[in-house]
Amino acid sequence: MAFAHDTLVALKALEDLVNTAPHGEDPVEVLETPEDLADFLEERYYSGRVSGDDDELAAVRAMRPRLRELVLADRDDAAEIVNTMLTECRAMPQLVRHGGFDWHVHAVPADARLDRRIMVESAMAVLDVIRADEYGRMSTCDATDCSGVVIDLSRNRSRRFCSTSCGNRIAVAAYRARQAQEAG
Repeated sequence: MAFAHDTLVALKALEDLVNTAPHGEDPVEVLETPEDLADFLEERYYSGRVSGDDDELAAVRAMRPRLRELVLADRDDAAEIVNTMLTECRAMPQLVRHGGFDWHVHAVPADARLDRRIMVESAMAVLDVIRADEYGRMSTCDATDCSGVVIDLSRNRSRRFCSTSCGNRIAVAAYRARQAQEAG
């Protein structure tokens, strides 16, 4: 699998954003305030205008279910969702350079609303996954008490959990079960 750097960055950000929504047995809203959103964005390489207000936060939070649907759709349905998103946002791919990154694709202006930029970047990244016939990399967390999404970008397709904590919980539970079985 050889995705371009901007695709890899956008896929990781997509996964992270979808997983900020409450999910699993202990649902927690990660993006409670505009400051939480600013912290999230600082680590994800989104360029362009950020308002930092409650309306922007609400718009980003509101699109997470749609992005989750995109990740978990089958490949053909995902293609339709991508096309719809790109059409709605009037995406027009352009090559740009900024922030130390060489030529890569942006499809909406830097001054477009943040939720639109995130939606288009996510759609463009998923477009690459669909074209590469790698949609099997999109799934949900294998932890039975978690519904987080997983976009497996590992070489050997071995990623099963949405976070280290889910993987650790499952490993600890399996270890305890083995210990109990050996003791019993």
